[in-house]
Amino acid sequence: MTSSRARVGTRAAKGLVCLALGAAAWAQGPPGMPPSQVRYTEAQNHPLRRTLTFPGSVEAQTASTLASTVAGLVVEFPAKEGTRVKRGQLLAKLRSTPTELALEAQKASLREAQARWRQAANTLDRIKQLHAEGVASQQQLDDAQSEHNAWVGRSDALKADIARLEDELERMNVRSALAGVVVRERTEVGQWMAIGGPVVDLLAIDEMEVRLDVPERHFPDLRVGASAEVTLESLPGFRLTGRIIAIIPQADPLARTFPVKVQVSNERGKLGAGMLARVSFTAGEVYQATIVPKDAVVAKGERRVLYRINGSSKVEEVPVETGAGAGLWIEVRGGVRPGDKVITRGNERIFPGMDVAAQPLAYQKPGK
Repeated sequence: MTSSRARVGTRAAKGLVCLALGAAAWAQGPPGMPPSQVRYTEAQNHPLRRTLTFPGSVEAQTASTLASTVAGLVVEFPAKEGTRVKRGQLLAKLRSTPTELALEAQKASLREAQARWRQAANTLDRIKQLHAEGVASQQQLDDAQSEHNAWVGRSDALKADIARLEDELERMNVRSALAGVVVRERTEVGQWMAIGGPVVDLLAIDEMEVRLDVPERHFPDLRVGASAEVTLESLPGFRLTGRIIAIIPQADPLARTFPVKVQVSNERGKLGAGMLARVSFTAGEVYQATIVPKDAVVAKGERRVLYRINGSSKVEEVPVETGAGAGLWIEVRGGVRPGDKVITRGNERIFPGMDVAAQPLAYQKPGK
C-alpha cells in the first residue's frame, strides 16, 4: 500500500514538472514560430505638477422659469418637453382679439384727434392774424391756443396708449429669452394665464457647469481661470477640457469643503444636468516623475500593468500606479525607471516571459 502511494506521488510530481516546463516552452512561443512583433517606447523623466481629482455634478449654467408678462387665454403652446428652442422662439400664444380691437379703436381715435389738431392749428393761425390786425380779441386768441393744445395733448395720449397696446399685443406671444431645452411644461392650451404665470422651465445647455466640493487643504491651490479635465461616469473615455469660473470662499461648516464651478462646452450635446463627473486639475509644486505613453498602460481589472522588454528580449509584467497626465503620456509609479523599454503596440497579445522582436516607436514629448 505504501509503495503504491509513493508511485502515485511520484507520478503527480512528474506531472507538475512537465506542466511547468510546458508553460515555460509556451512562453517562448510554439516551436518554429518567430518572436512576436511589438513596438516600444522608452520611459522618460519629466517635470510634472500634482493632479487633484474630485467628484462633481453637471449643472446647467442657466436654469430659468419663463413667465408671461400679460394675462390671457393660452391658444397655442408649441413648447413641449424636450423641445430645443432658440432665443426669441415662440413658447406660447395668448388670445389677442380684445387687445387687437382696442388697438384699432385707439388708432381710429388718433386719426380723429390728428384731424382736429390740424383744424385747431389752422384756426389758431387765423386768430393770430386777426388779433394782430386788432379784429380778434385776446380771449379769442387764448381760446384758440387752448383748443390747439388740447388736441396736441389728446394725440400724444392716444399715441402712448397705442404703443402700450402694441407692446401688450407683442407680449401675448411669449418668447424664449434664451436658447435652451424645455424641461417642464407649466401651462397648456385653454388655460388662463395670469400676469407672471409660469410657461415653461428652460435649461440653457450650450455651456454647462460642473459643481464640485474641494477640501479646505486644497483651497490655496485653486485659481479662477485654471484649466481642468472633466470625465463622466456614464461616458467612459469621453473627456472635456474646462476652466474654473468660480471659487466660493464659504466653506461648508460640517464638511469643510469649498464649492467650485468648472465651465465646459456642450457643443456635442452629450452633457445633461445631473450627470456624475470627475474633475481633475493640476496643483502644487513641480516634481520629477517617470512617464510613459498612455498606450503602454494595460488595465487588468482594478490593476494597471506595463510590459517591459528586458535585455534578453523577453517580456516582463510590471504592476504600476498611474498619476498625472501629460498629453499623450502619463505618470507611473512602481518598478519602471527612465530608459526602460515599455511596449506601446502589440501589448494586448503578449504575456510575461514571451520572446519579442521590438522596434522603437516615437511619441511627441509633453510640452512640445
